[in-house]
Amino acid sequence: MPKIKTNRSAAKRFKLTGTGKIVRHHAKAAHIKTKKTRKLKRNLRTSAIVVKADEKRVYRMLGM
Repeated sequence: MPKIKTNRSAAKRFKLTGTGKIVRHHAKAAHIKTKKTRKLKRNLRTSAIVVKADEKRVYRMLGM
């Protein structure tokens, strides 16, 4: 069976932690920031862990 190719767009958006979890960035942080609160913008800067329901899909896109 051939290897699964890495989805290049997914490779740029996700990265793995040392324990194998997948790290992602928050959405809605790129533009139209004037109407967003200071607290929301600060929270959007931090990274997040991909939820368990989506892990299998993202691992597959990363070619694992």
